Amino acid sequence: MKIIILGAGRVGYSVAESLVSERNDITVIDTDAGRLAELQDRFDLRGVVGNGIDQQVLAEAGAADTDLLIACAAQDETNLVCCKIAHMVFGIPTRVARVRSSGFDVNQPLMGTDGFAVDAIICPEASLTRYIRKLIEYPDSLQVREFAGGRACLSSVRARARAPAVGMRIGDLRMHNPDLGLRVVAIYRRFADEPDRFVRCDGATRIEPGDEVFVLAAREHLQEVLNAFHRPSDQPARAVRRILIAGGGQVSLQLAQELAAESDQFIIKIIEDDPRRCEQLAAALPSEVLVLQGSHTDEDLFFEENVEETDLFLALTEDDENNIMASLLAKRMGASRVLALINRRSYADLMHGTQIDIALSPAQAMLGEFLAHVRKGDVQAVHSLRRGVAEALEIVARGDRKNSKVVGRKVGDLKLPPEVHIGLIIRGLPDTEDIRAQADGVEPEVIIPRSHSVIESNDHVVFFLPNKRLVQEVERLFRVSATFF
Repeated sequence: MKIIILGAGRVGYSVAESLVSERNDITVIDTDAGRLAELQDRFDLRGVVGNGIDQQVLAEAGAADTDLLIACAAQDETNLVCCKIAHMVFGIPTRVARVRSSGFDVNQPLMGTDGFAVDAIICPEASLTRYIRKLIEYPDSLQVREFAGGRACLSSVRARARAPAVGMRIGDLRMHNPDLGLRVVAIYRRFADEPDRFVRCDGATRIEPGDEVFVLAAREHLQEVLNAFHRPSDQPARAVRRILIAGGGQVSLQLAQELAAESDQFIIKIIEDDPRRCEQLAAALPSEVLVLQGSHTDEDLFFEENVEETDLFLALTEDDENNIMASLLAKRMGASRVLALINRRSYADLMHGTQIDIALSPAQAMLGEFLAHVRKGDVQAVHSLRRGVAEALEIVARGDRKNSKVVGRKVGDLKLPPEVHIGLIIRGLPDTEDIRAQADGVEPEVIIPRSHSVIESNDHVVFFLPNKRLVQEVERLFRVSATFF
């Protein structure tokens, strides 16, 4: 696929890195020649220096025969205008824009072909807010990603000694818990002085304390599944109630607004060092949200605010070093769980396995939303995992037994690489763009596939791929062909 990326910042860099690895033809446009030179030195792509709303620059970038435009420059206006020019002048079929303002919606007439001609809007702050809210809803998880309009979830969880499922073989886990619908799709195991190592999962694989376990389950079973891996039987799940946020940026504001509006179960405090920003936050938030002016790494302030009683500490400033130090300090002082927002990938890699429970990369959190527009076939959702190495993919089976390699066939007969796991099949979803809707009042069925399970047309199939190089093989398998027989 031929793709133009507008903007070589953090998001553009991450998108380019991911797409280049899949052998796409990538051209990046940016006004900063130094950034482009760095990208070209590291990756097999082309850089064009200039403004993305300049027709000559777009023409030089090859817009005339481009399949996809991803506009992720710093300014919303630049991204929107670039999409309009790409549509009107060059006829680029698919146009995706990163838009920070919450006032835009892709369903507005303004975004249609007579307006800015944007096919999809990606908002970084909204993506991060959704990501963090799932961690609040499921506090035992390291991440939660949704499929089939939220009906199914992929979660990673740290296995702890004395939890019911830890020490068991995966086959025995299914045997002893037949009513607990889950599929373990990957295990990453810690080794001394080495990065975590991927462990292939089959019925004989034993779950050990310290493993990071990736598990797929229906949404209604997810909390029970997480408990099985993370909590001893005699230890009840502890809901997140007290939240302390370091940094008063847009993500912090949006998260606090949503949580405060949802219920009165949360006690939320925000620490911000800029007095003027504190005033803005206090004016925008309900009175029950406490805004504190002070340093994000002030030990005395943490002590005064009883950080040891905090269920979740969120370091959400724009400074990676600040977030790392604030999280380590909060953890040392007794916070139950800490999350650090880290932009630099090298920093995020270093923090993995330390006292910081979750090192969250903003670009990685939203990368899957871009990738869904790149994937071939009827791909509904993509989630980038393990710092971009692995991927979870939801794809729809189309056609019939005559023109499809999957429809009407048993799961055990599919010609898939041995590393690829079919995790779930969701059957009965409406065949519309809004898969969150419910068809004819009948709730879709979430199926844990076995080797004898038969895939039907319109099934949504969720895969876990430990390496992105396997994506193309899955896409080829699901491609409908008029000449299959």
